[in-house]
Order: sequence, then structure tokens, then C-alpha cells
Amino acid sequence: MERDTLSQPHFDQNFVDARMRDCTLCPRRCHANRLEGQTGRCGQTAELTAARAALHHWEEPCLSGKRGSGAVFFSGCGLRCVFCQNYRLAQGEAGKSLSVPRLAQIFLELQGQGAHNINLVTAAHFVPQLCLALELAKSQGLTLPIVYNTGGYEELETLKLLEGLVDIYLPDMKYVSPELGERFSHAADYFEKASAALAEMFRQTGRPVFDESDGLMKRGVIVRHLVLPGNTKDSKKVLRYLHESYGNDIYVSIMSQYTPMPQTAAFPELNRQVTQEEYGRVLRFAERIGIENGYYQEGGTAEESFIPEFDGSGL
Repeated sequence: MERDTLSQPHFDQNFVDARMRDCTLCPRRCHANRLEGQTGRCGQTAELTAARAALHHWEEPCLSGKRGSGAVFFSGCGLRCVFCQNYRLAQGEAGKSLSVPRLAQIFLELQGQGAHNINLVTAAHFVPQLCLALELAKSQGLTLPIVYNTGGYEELETLKLLEGLVDIYLPDMKYVSPELGERFSHAADYFEKASAALAEMFRQTGRPVFDESDGLMKRGVIVRHLVLPGNTKDSKKVLRYLHESYGNDIYVSIMSQYTPMPQTAAFPELNRQVTQEEYGRVLRFAERIGIENGYYQEGGTAEESFIPEFDGSGL
């Protein structure tokens, strides 16, 4: 899809500054003046910050391929789920400041290393800077598909800025229940916001497109759902919603990798892994309602480390 330059704002530093001065980039709409050093609900100022940029092999097969996804992990998060596996990163405890030109160069370096795509991980609170960096990198030879990897809690107007820049959306759909959204993410409106965001993502990309030679996704939406211990009923509601709304025009990735983290000590229901029986129950439900385009994880994934070192690699 070609970028509609008539309807899109002109991306320059004034564009960035205006959105950092009164931040409404995520559904928290905290109105922080990040330009003057205030931190938003994401924990970040206007200073572009990331903690790692490297080939990443733990995404879905159609993204990781043989050489890996070029993942850039951004510091901070507007959602901050209590069970987050990237907790240090989400809390802003890890990260290095970057300029927009340096970020554009990183994208090109990942392309040079053989990445199949550029994977922007938890980047909503830096979308204005990303727009500049992506346009700059594309003007300098970046040709890879761009993946927007998100917890799903997104603001529609922010997503619209990405139209024509992002090729693949990789959102979570965590819960339907407002009670679970409030307890685990302090966001009773999670499903309301995430479902509206998903509709916008699908509008932008349409049905999935794959490279016939290597099976890699070039365009489309993959929705991730992490099964939480003791919450298979809500998992079924998530899957039913996705299938009734989009059928097999999206891919669904059903994940069993939930791992208890130290910060979940105050949530006893989360202090265990998902059992094989729980995960199997959710998979059987997905098959029963007709989900065909999707991914599942084999046993033992919770013991494997899906958490990279946020040590500034590649920055």
C-alpha cells in the first residue's frame, strides 16, 4: 500500500514536539509534557530510548524465518501488565538514548545482518519519532517489512499515523473480561481499546500476504493470546471473538509460555505455570470453533528463555 501523503501529517521535529508536549499517544492519555522532561504513564520522556537491537529467533515462524526478525526493544510501556516477562524493560529500568538518525541507521544495520523484517517492540509511546526514523531509513534503502509488535492497548489516532509505514501488525489480545484487565493491567477498558485497535490494524493491512518462496509474512495481522493460569474461560472468549470477527483472515498465535515473575508475588493465582491440561483445553476449543490459521507452542516452552538480555546490544 502506498502512503497517502495528502492525508498524512508532515513528519518533522515540530510534529514530534507537538505530540510530546501534550501526550495522548496511548489510551492512558496522560497529557504529560514529555518534551519538558515529564514522564508519561509509559515512564518515558521525549527522549527516544531502547534497550536492544538484534536478530531475534523467538517470534512466530513466518516472522523469524531462518535468519531472525530484526527486533528493536523500546524502553517503557503504557500498559505495564503485572505479569510482564519484559518487566525491567517495561518499567524503563533498561535502555539507552538514541537519536532519530541513529535509529534509522540501526534499521539499516539489521537489514544488512540478514533480518527478515524490522520488528518494533512496544513502541507506541515513541510513534512520532518512529515515523521520522522509518521514513529516513526507507529513503536510505530500507526495504524490509515493518512489524509493529504491541500489547494491543493502542490509541486509534496513533495507529493511523503508521498507515503506509507498517506492513505487519503483531498485537496481543490479552483479555475480554474488564475485571481481568483491571486486576492485571490496571485497564478495565483493555478489550474495548484492543478490539478497536485490531479493527484499525486489519483495515490497514487486510488479509495476510506471504512470500511464496520462503513462507514469510509480508503483510497482515497476527494476534497473540497468552493463556494465563486459571483463566481458560476468558481465553475461549478471546478466541471466539477473534474468529467470529475475522475468521481466517488473520493469524492467531496461542501461547503457553507464561512464566511467573518475581513481581507477581502479590497475585497468587499467577504464581504458577499454565498446565498442559489448561493449554490443551484452549487448543481444542480453537480447533472446535474452526480456527485454521494459527500457531501453538509445544510443551516445555515456559522453561525456555524468551527474555533477551536488555544490555544495549546493537545500539
